[in-house]
Amino acid sequence: RIDRIQMNIAPLIDLYSSLEKYLNRTVQHLAASGPVKSPQTAAVAPPSSILELAATSAPSVIIQVFFGVLVVFFFLSGWTRMRKRTITSRSSFGGAMATARVIQDVVDDTSAYLGTITIINFTLGVLIAGVLYVMGMPYPLMWGGIVALLNYVPYFGPIAAAGLLALGGLMTFHDIWVALLPALIMLGCHLVEANAVTPLIVGHRLTINPILILVSISFWSWVWGTAGTLLAVPLLIILQTVVRAAGKPDIAGFLFEHGTLTKRTAPNFAPTTTDAETVVDRVGGVA
Repeated sequence: RIDRIQMNIAPLIDLYSSLEKYLNRTVQHLAASGPVKSPQTAAVAPPSSILELAATSAPSVIIQVFFGVLVVFFFLSGWTRMRKRTITSRSSFGGAMATARVIQDVVDDTSAYLGTITIINFTLGVLIAGVLYVMGMPYPLMWGGIVALLNYVPYFGPIAAAGLLALGGLMTFHDIWVALLPALIMLGCHLVEANAVTPLIVGHRLTINPILILVSISFWSWVWGTAGTLLAVPLLIILQTVVRAAGKPDIAGFLFEHGTLTKRTAPNFAPTTTDAETVVDRVGGVA
Protein backbone atom coordinates (compact mmCIF):
# COMPACT_ATOMS: atom_id res chain seq x y z
CA ARG A 1 0.00 0.00 0.00
CA ILE A 2 2.86 2.37 0.80
CA ASP A 3 4.54 1.47 -2.48
CA ARG A 4 1.31 2.31 -4.32
CA ILE A 5 1.14 5.73 -2.61
CA GLN A 6 4.76 6.46 -3.48
CA MET A 7 4.10 5.47 -7.08
CA ASN A 8 1.08 7.81 -7.28
CA ILE A 9 2.87 10.84 -5.88
CA ALA A 10 6.08 10.26 -7.81
CA PRO A 11 4.92 12.45 -10.78
CA LEU A 12 4.11 15.26 -8.38
CA ILE A 13 7.54 15.05 -6.79
CA ASP A 14 9.17 15.10 -10.23
CA LEU A 15 7.10 18.15 -11.21
CA TYR A 16 8.13 19.96 -8.02
CA SER A 17 11.79 19.17 -8.69
CA SER A 18 11.52 20.46 -12.25
CA LEU A 19 9.90 23.71 -11.09
CA GLU A 20 12.58 24.18 -8.43
CA LYS A 21 15.37 23.75 -10.98
CA TYR A 22 13.68 26.15 -13.39
CA LEU A 23 13.29 28.81 -10.71
CA ASN A 24 16.91 28.43 -9.64
CA ARG A 25 18.12 28.90 -13.23
CA THR A 26 15.89 31.97 -13.64
CA VAL A 27 17.20 33.56 -10.45
CA GLN A 28 20.81 32.89 -11.45
CA HIS A 29 20.19 34.39 -14.87
CA LEU A 30 18.67 37.55 -13.40
CA ALA A 31 21.51 37.89 -10.90
CA ALA A 32 24.09 37.60 -13.68
CA SER A 33 22.40 40.28 -15.79
CA GLY A 34 22.98 42.99 -13.12
CA PRO A 35 20.93 44.74 -10.46
CA VAL A 36 17.33 45.50 -11.21
CA LYS A 37 16.78 49.21 -11.67
CA SER A 38 13.80 50.60 -9.83
CA PRO A 39 11.56 52.89 -11.86
CA GLN A 40 12.36 56.52 -11.27
CA THR A 41 9.52 58.74 -10.16
CA ALA A 42 9.51 62.41 -10.92
CA ALA A 43 9.28 64.58 -7.85
CA VAL A 44 6.35 66.97 -7.94
CA ALA A 45 7.31 70.38 -6.67
CA PRO A 46 4.89 72.01 -4.23
CA PRO A 47 2.99 75.07 -5.44
CA SER A 48 5.20 78.15 -5.30
CA SER A 49 2.38 80.68 -4.94
CA ILE A 50 -1.19 80.92 -3.75
CA LEU A 51 -2.37 81.33 -7.35
CA GLU A 52 -0.68 78.08 -8.38
CA LEU A 53 -2.23 76.32 -5.39
CA ALA A 54 -5.66 77.63 -6.35
CA ALA A 55 -5.15 76.62 -9.98
CA THR A 56 -4.26 73.02 -9.04
CA SER A 57 -7.27 72.57 -6.77
CA ALA A 58 -9.75 74.56 -8.85
CA PRO A 59 -10.91 71.81 -11.30
CA SER A 60 -12.44 69.54 -8.66
CA VAL A 61 -14.09 72.47 -6.88
CA ILE A 62 -15.48 73.82 -10.16
CA ILE A 63 -16.93 70.40 -11.06
CA GLN A 64 -18.65 70.08 -7.67
CA VAL A 65 -20.05 73.61 -7.81
CA PHE A 66 -21.24 73.08 -11.40
CA PHE A 67 -23.02 69.89 -10.36
CA GLY A 68 -24.67 71.75 -7.49
CA VAL A 69 -25.79 74.59 -9.76
CA LEU A 70 -27.18 72.04 -12.22
CA VAL A 71 -29.24 70.32 -9.52
CA VAL A 72 -30.56 73.66 -8.25
CA PHE A 73 -31.47 74.69 -11.81
CA PHE A 74 -33.50 71.54 -12.47
CA PHE A 75 -35.14 71.85 -9.06
CA LEU A 76 -36.23 75.43 -9.76
CA SER A 77 -37.41 74.54 -13.27
CA GLY A 78 -39.81 71.95 -11.85
CA TRP A 79 -40.71 73.91 -8.72
CA THR A 80 -44.11 75.20 -9.91
CA ARG A 81 -45.34 71.77 -11.01
CA MET A 82 -44.09 70.10 -7.83
CA ARG A 83 -45.68 72.81 -5.68
CA LYS A 84 -49.11 72.45 -7.29
CA ARG A 85 -48.93 68.66 -7.13
CA THR A 86 -48.07 68.78 -3.43
CA ILE A 87 -51.01 71.08 -2.67
CA THR A 88 -53.57 69.18 -4.76
CA SER A 89 -52.51 65.83 -3.28
CA ARG A 90 -53.96 66.76 0.12
CA SER A 91 -57.20 64.99 0.99
CA SER A 92 -58.94 68.08 2.42
CA PHE A 93 -59.23 71.74 1.57
CA GLY A 94 -57.89 72.73 5.01
CA GLY A 95 -54.89 70.47 4.53
CA ALA A 96 -54.23 72.00 1.12
CA MET A 97 -54.36 75.50 2.60
CA ALA A 98 -52.00 74.51 5.41
CA THR A 99 -49.56 72.87 3.00
CA ALA A 100 -49.59 75.95 0.76
CA ARG A 101 -48.92 78.12 3.81
CA VAL A 102 -45.92 76.00 4.79
CA ILE A 103 -44.51 76.12 1.26
CA GLN A 104 -44.89 79.89 1.19
CA ASP A 105 -43.14 80.16 4.57
CA VAL A 106 -40.27 78.06 3.24
CA VAL A 107 -39.94 80.32 0.19
CA ASP A 108 -40.11 83.51 2.28
CA ASP A 109 -37.62 82.36 4.93
CA THR A 110 -35.13 80.96 2.44
CA SER A 111 -35.33 84.04 0.22
CA ALA A 112 -34.93 86.37 3.20
CA TYR A 113 -31.92 84.47 4.49
CA LEU A 114 -30.14 84.15 1.14
CA GLY A 115 -30.83 87.75 0.15
CA THR A 116 -29.66 89.16 3.48
CA ILE A 117 -26.57 86.97 3.71
CA THR A 118 -25.63 87.76 0.10
CA ILE A 119 -25.75 91.52 0.77
CA ILE A 120 -23.74 91.10 3.98
CA ASN A 121 -21.12 88.88 2.34
CA PHE A 122 -20.79 91.20 -0.65
CA THR A 123 -20.26 94.17 1.66
CA LEU A 124 -17.70 92.24 3.68
CA GLY A 125 -15.85 91.19 0.51
CA VAL A 126 -15.73 94.76 -0.80
CA LEU A 127 -14.47 96.01 2.58
CA ILE A 128 -11.70 93.40 2.74
CA ALA A 129 -10.73 94.07 -0.89
CA GLY A 130 -10.43 97.80 -0.13
CA VAL A 131 -8.26 97.17 2.94
CA LEU A 132 -5.97 94.83 1.00
CA TYR A 133 -5.71 97.33 -1.85
CA VAL A 134 -4.58 100.03 0.60
CA MET A 135 -2.04 97.63 2.13
CA GLY A 136 -0.60 96.85 -1.31
CA MET A 137 -1.47 93.15 -1.35
CA PRO A 138 -1.73 91.69 -4.87
CA TYR A 139 -5.11 90.68 -6.32
CA PRO A 140 -7.35 92.39 -3.73
CA LEU A 141 -10.53 91.68 -5.71
CA MET A 142 -9.74 87.97 -5.79
CA TRP A 143 -9.21 87.94 -2.02
CA GLY A 144 -12.44 89.87 -1.48
CA GLY A 145 -14.34 87.34 -3.58
CA ILE A 146 -12.81 84.43 -1.65
CA VAL A 147 -13.80 86.01 1.67
CA ALA A 148 -17.35 86.71 0.44
CA LEU A 149 -17.80 83.16 -0.88
CA LEU A 150 -16.37 81.39 2.16
CA ASN A 151 -18.48 83.51 4.50
CA TYR A 152 -21.54 81.59 3.27
CA VAL A 153 -20.23 78.65 5.32
CA PRO A 154 -20.68 79.43 9.04
CA TYR A 155 -17.70 78.89 11.37
CA PHE A 156 -15.54 76.92 8.93
CA GLY A 157 -15.64 79.47 6.10
CA PRO A 158 -14.21 82.48 7.99
CA ILE A 159 -11.49 80.29 9.54
CA ALA A 160 -10.49 79.02 6.08
CA ALA A 161 -10.54 82.57 4.68
CA ALA A 162 -8.34 83.82 7.53
CA GLY A 163 -5.91 80.95 6.96
CA LEU A 164 -5.68 81.71 3.23
CA LEU A 165 -5.16 85.42 3.93
CA ALA A 166 -2.41 84.61 6.42
CA LEU A 167 -0.73 82.34 3.87
CA GLY A 168 -1.02 84.98 1.14
CA GLY A 169 0.32 87.65 3.49
CA LEU A 170 3.35 85.53 4.40
CA MET A 171 4.07 85.07 0.68
CA THR A 172 3.76 88.82 0.04
CA PHE A 173 5.20 90.71 3.01
CA HIS A 174 8.51 90.17 4.81
CA ASP A 175 7.42 91.47 8.20
CA ILE A 176 5.42 88.75 9.96
CA TRP A 177 3.12 91.22 11.74
CA VAL A 178 2.28 92.98 8.48
CA ALA A 179 1.77 89.57 6.84
CA LEU A 180 -0.74 88.51 9.51
CA LEU A 181 -2.56 91.84 9.49
CA PRO A 182 -4.98 90.95 6.60
CA ALA A 183 -6.12 87.80 8.42
CA LEU A 184 -6.56 89.70 11.70
CA ILE A 185 -8.57 92.45 9.99
CA MET A 186 -10.75 89.86 8.31
CA LEU A 187 -11.41 88.07 11.62
CA GLY A 188 -12.25 91.39 13.29
CA CYS A 189 -14.73 92.30 10.55
CA HIS A 190 -16.26 88.83 10.74
CA LEU A 191 -16.73 89.04 14.51
CA VAL A 192 -18.56 92.35 14.14
CA GLU A 193 -20.67 90.99 11.28
CA ALA A 194 -21.55 87.69 12.99
CA ASN A 195 -22.33 89.11 16.44
CA ALA A 196 -23.91 92.47 15.61
CA VAL A 197 -24.86 92.99 11.96
CA THR A 198 -26.33 89.60 11.01
CA PRO A 199 -28.44 89.07 14.18
CA LEU A 200 -29.76 92.63 13.90
CA ILE A 201 -30.80 92.25 10.25
CA VAL A 202 -31.83 88.59 10.10
CA GLY A 203 -33.57 88.60 13.48
CA HIS A 204 -34.51 85.77 15.78
CA ARG A 205 -36.88 84.09 13.31
CA LEU A 206 -34.01 82.56 11.33
CA THR A 207 -31.74 81.91 14.31
CA ILE A 208 -30.47 78.32 14.21
CA ASN A 209 -28.80 76.21 16.87
CA PRO A 210 -25.01 76.16 16.23
CA ILE A 211 -24.88 72.40 16.84
CA LEU A 212 -27.46 71.84 14.09
CA ILE A 213 -25.41 74.05 11.76
CA LEU A 214 -22.24 72.03 12.43
CA VAL A 215 -24.05 68.73 11.93
CA SER A 216 -25.68 69.97 8.71
CA ILE A 217 -22.39 71.26 7.30
CA SER A 218 -20.58 68.03 8.20
CA PHE A 219 -23.28 65.85 6.65
CA TRP A 220 -23.82 67.78 3.42
CA SER A 221 -20.11 68.39 2.84
CA TRP A 222 -19.59 64.63 3.16
CA VAL A 223 -22.48 63.87 0.81
CA TRP A 224 -21.99 66.65 -1.74
CA GLY A 225 -18.56 68.24 -1.23
CA THR A 226 -18.24 71.96 -1.84
CA ALA A 227 -21.79 72.40 -3.13
CA GLY A 228 -23.18 70.63 -0.07
CA THR A 229 -21.18 72.90 2.22
CA LEU A 230 -22.68 75.99 0.60
CA LEU A 231 -26.24 74.61 0.64
CA ALA A 232 -26.13 73.16 4.17
CA VAL A 233 -27.58 76.19 5.94
CA PRO A 234 -30.38 76.93 3.39
CA LEU A 235 -31.45 73.28 3.57
CA LEU A 236 -31.44 73.50 7.36
CA ILE A 237 -33.61 76.63 7.21
CA ILE A 238 -36.11 74.79 4.99
CA LEU A 239 -36.22 71.91 7.47
CA GLN A 240 -36.62 74.29 10.42
CA THR A 241 -39.50 76.11 8.71
CA VAL A 242 -41.31 72.84 7.97
CA VAL A 243 -40.80 71.61 11.54
CA ARG A 244 -42.03 74.91 12.97
CA ALA A 245 -45.22 74.72 10.89
CA ALA A 246 -45.85 70.98 11.07
CA GLY A 247 -45.15 70.59 14.78
CA LYS A 248 -42.36 68.54 16.27
CA PRO A 249 -44.38 65.56 17.57
CA ASP A 250 -45.88 64.41 14.27
CA ILE A 251 -43.77 65.34 11.26
CA ALA A 252 -44.39 61.94 9.66
CA GLY A 253 -48.11 62.63 9.77
CA PHE A 254 -47.62 65.83 7.78
CA LEU A 255 -45.53 64.01 5.20
CA PHE A 256 -47.99 61.16 4.65
CA GLU A 257 -51.50 62.33 5.60
CA HIS A 258 -53.17 65.13 7.56
CA GLY A 259 -50.47 65.59 10.20
CA THR A 260 -50.36 68.43 12.71
CA LEU A 261 -50.37 71.26 10.18
CA THR A 262 -54.02 72.01 10.72
CA LYS A 263 -54.94 73.51 14.07
CA ARG A 264 -58.62 72.69 13.64
CA THR A 265 -60.61 69.87 12.10
CA ALA A 266 -60.69 70.23 8.34
CA PRO A 267 -63.72 69.42 6.17
CA ASN A 268 -63.59 65.93 4.72
CA PHE A 269 -63.76 66.57 1.01
CA ALA A 270 -61.07 66.30 -1.63
CA PRO A 271 -59.98 69.57 -3.22
CA THR A 272 -60.93 70.04 -6.83
CA THR A 273 -58.71 71.60 -9.43
CA THR A 274 -60.49 74.95 -8.92
CA ASP A 275 -59.96 74.72 -5.15
CA ALA A 276 -56.26 73.98 -5.64
CA GLU A 277 -55.86 76.93 -7.99
CA THR A 278 -57.63 79.12 -5.43
CA VAL A 279 -55.20 77.97 -2.74
CA VAL A 280 -52.23 78.69 -4.97
CA ASP A 281 -53.59 82.17 -5.73
CA ARG A 282 -54.21 82.91 -2.06
CA VAL A 283 -50.61 82.26 -1.06
CA GLY A 284 -49.16 84.45 -3.76
CA GLY A 285 -49.38 82.48 -6.95
CA VAL A 286 -46.20 80.97 -8.33
CA ALA A 287 -43.34 81.51 -5.87
